[in-house]
Formats: sequence, C-alpha cells, structure tokens
Amino acid sequence: MPGGNRRLGRELALQVLYSLPDQKGDIAQTLKSFWENFSFQDEAGGESGDALLPSPLPVVRRFAESLVCGVVGHQQEIDPLLKAFSTNWSLDRMARVDLALLRLAAYELLFCPEIPSNVIINEAIEIGKRFGTKETPSFVNGILDKISHSVRPPAEESG
Repeated sequence: MPGGNRRLGRELALQVLYSLPDQKGDIAQTLKSFWENFSFQDEAGGESGDALLPSPLPVVRRFAESLVCGVVGHQQEIDPLLKAFSTNWSLDRMARVDLALLRLAAYELLFCPEIPSNVIINEAIEIGKRFGTKETPSFVNGILDKISHSVRPPAEESG
C-alpha cells in the first residue's frame, strides 16, 4: 500500500474521527466498536485496489488509536487554532472529512514534534485526495501550511 503503515494508521484514524463529528462520547467504546465492525474487504463504491485488506497490524492499530485519542484529548486546543487559520470558513461549514483531516494533522503539528511538518502536510494532502473532494487537498494544504509556520517556525524544523 502506498504510504505504508503510518499512512494506513492515519487513514483509519480519519475514519474513526469522521464517525465522531463532535468528538464526544466514550472513545474507548468507539474504538472497540470500530475495530469490531470495520470491514477490511472491498465495499460497494470502494477502490478496486482495496479488494481484500487484512486486519491492520498491531503497530498500525496502536498508531491510529494514539492519533484518535490525541485529537479528542486536545480538541479544545486544536479547534481554536483551526478557526484562527481558516479564514472565511467556520468549522461547522467545513466538510466533515476535511474537518476530521485538519484536526488530525493539526494534532500532529502541535503534539508530534518528531514528525516533520512537511511529512504531516503531505500525508494530509494525499489522504485528502483519497477521502475528500477535489478541493480537499488545496484546502487542507493552505490551512495546515499557515498553522505549521505559526507553531513550528523554520528554525525549529531544521534541528
């Protein structure tokens, strides 16, 4: 699969976050239900390359769960940042997949300093191409680029 285990972890995290539009509820129960009910086979309308997906490796599952828990746990810090940098767009006007993807990438920009900004943004763009609309990649790129320059000045990225 293009992007490897971490991409798959991000895609799975996005799907969980998408199912939680207001990020409320029992996250442990939501994750349990997701893993029990998620179809790892091609669904109607799915991509032909996904014909028979194996259950994700434990490392992928742990990564996806850490991202979901991080986004949910830090949403009160993430959402104001998204509001500040999404000029002319309120969060409730954004497409749900775009908002979930922005929250996921913003969480990584804020709380995962070991992952370079360009990797986080590129992953969000690629995942946006797969799950969003044709406007999603440029929309998330614009917002995430502004956030990245604000929370990770270039001097911090080079070290």
